[in-house]
Amino acid sequence: MIESHLAVANPAAHPGASGAGASAGTLTVLARLLEARTGQQIASSRAWRLDVALKPLLRDREMETLDQLVDTLLDGSDPALGDRIIDALVNGESSFFRDQPVFDAIAEAVTAIAPDRRARIWSAGCATGQEALSLAMMFAETAGDASCPELVATDVSEAALARARTGRYNQFEIQRGLPVRRMMRWFDSDGADWIAKPELTRLVQYRQSNLVTDAPPAGRFDVILCRNVLFYLAAGAKAKVFASLAAALRPGGLLVLGAGETVIGQTGLFVPSMRYRGFYEHAETNRHA
Repeated sequence: MIESHLAVANPAAHPGASGAGASAGTLTVLARLLEARTGQQIASSRAWRLDVALKPLLRDREMETLDQLVDTLLDGSDPALGDRIIDALVNGESSFFRDQPVFDAIAEAVTAIAPDRRARIWSAGCATGQEALSLAMMFAETAGDASCPELVATDVSEAALARARTGRYNQFEIQRGLPVRRMMRWFDSDGADWIAKPELTRLVQYRQSNLVTDAPPAGRFDVILCRNVLFYLAAGAKAKVFASLAAALRPGGLLVLGAGETVIGQTGLFVPSMRYRGFYEHAETNRHA
């Protein structure tokens, strides 16, 4: 459920777009790095957000400008810098039980799709883990640990995954979409933070994976959530991701996209589900239903 800070186009066409006055060359390097690693593109109208996303990294490296950051990236003196830049640019916006009706529909669908076996669910682009933990809470409360679906959560950002694995959230994050009853049931307070209890975190398998370049997790899934990810991808990258998602989805399974995303006009591999409004199915499954 990751939401990038950035969107589409070539920032070099608008050299004044960055608030820090970064050169067109610097913006181009950052844009190409982001697209090469993740398939995402930077909107010319939103290139100023680079300053916001990368400011903590600049402070950490004791640098004043994005130009300095890119110079260090290009001279190769800091081998980990490219990864740090990507982590900063794709570090996503997420919340618990975002769009509650979507979770209600998933619970209903899983019961119908896998009535007598353990279902498998993939949260693709899981950011800091709120979506995956929301699924874990929902199924643990209704079906119990033994019947909880196998939950696999992936993200391109190792920094986001490191946070997700700790299950630690600040007061602002914990209150976003999480009722007090659930917060008290599944989290323990630790100073100003809240930490997910082990019986919750053990229900989710977190893995680093790039949706554009890496193979999907092994096996096939009954439900795949890929919300607010495809919106930011270039057309070629989006086609690769759709193919990967189609290969990973079990026949009869469901693909869940963000509220502002659709398969219509984007791919022929999926069509709107005739069973569950707002979800998508394999095109062949839908035709033969």
